[in-house]
Amino acid sequence: MITLLGSLLGFISAAFPDLIKLFRDAQDRKHEITIMQMQMEQQKQGASQRLEEIQVNADIAESSALYKTYTTGITWVDALNGTVRPVIAYSFFILYATVKAMQFSANLPWLLWTAEDQAIFAGIISFYFGQRAMSKLRGGK
Repeated sequence: MITLLGSLLGFISAAFPDLIKLFRDAQDRKHEITIMQMQMEQQKQGASQRLEEIQVNADIAESSALYKTYTTGITWVDALNGTVRPVIAYSFFILYATVKAMQFSANLPWLLWTAEDQAIFAGIISFYFGQRAMSKLRGGK
């Protein structure tokens, strides 16, 4: 009986280093899989950051292409180009104020502030303040 027990214990003890090696190999594989998963996640994040960088660069290129059309290099032409919108806006305001002054002088006070006037005023104010709000949302473009 002791011989049988000794043989069994000898067999198990001889296989013990191999069992430890199998356990270590399993742990190493598990560790390698975890590292590979972490590397794949890192690559995904890197790819998404790269995609975001490409989109930002495309926005910058689009903005610079749009702003290139505003400058010619000739000082007086660039100055005139910059005054087109304000001059048109002021001209229409002066025209509008003139019409309203004529209505007032003709003693037609019910025509001074109509629904159409309110719509025009609201549209202009909403455009200018909406444009400012949208440019702040886009990051100051």
